[in-house]
Amino acid sequence: MSRNGRRNADDQLLMALACGATVDNAARQAGISPATVYRRLADAAFRQRLQTLRGDMVSRTSGTLTAAAGEAVRTLLELLKNPTSSSVRLGAAKAVLEIGMKLREVAELEQRLAELEERFDDQAAGGR
Repeated sequence: MSRNGRRNADDQLLMALACGATVDNAARQAGISPATVYRRLADAAFRQRLQTLRGDMVSRTSGTLTAAAGEAVRTLLELLKNPTSSSVRLGAAKAVLEIGMKLREVAELEQRLAELEERFDDQAAGGR
């Protein structure tokens, strides 16, 4: 296989695997055998590329969800108003509370992690 052919197959394979395809399905999408997929997965550099691609995909997805969050909150708050049925208002209220609690937990964990990282960096710098 030519170098460009392998690169193209690798790119297709990486995308398929990053999107959750099974080895067999990823092999089919990339036009290679499952044995080749397993060989590629045994390569540390390939696995690192896969991990990086997955991370990038999660980051982009997170950004998209963050951008849509304001509209989603406005929609939930609108559903809390009286003209809607009580079951819709109850569902919206639960969603607002659950999401609010999760966001608070994440924010607190991020703050605690940042503090721990700062302490670690200070200790590492002091040990030099």
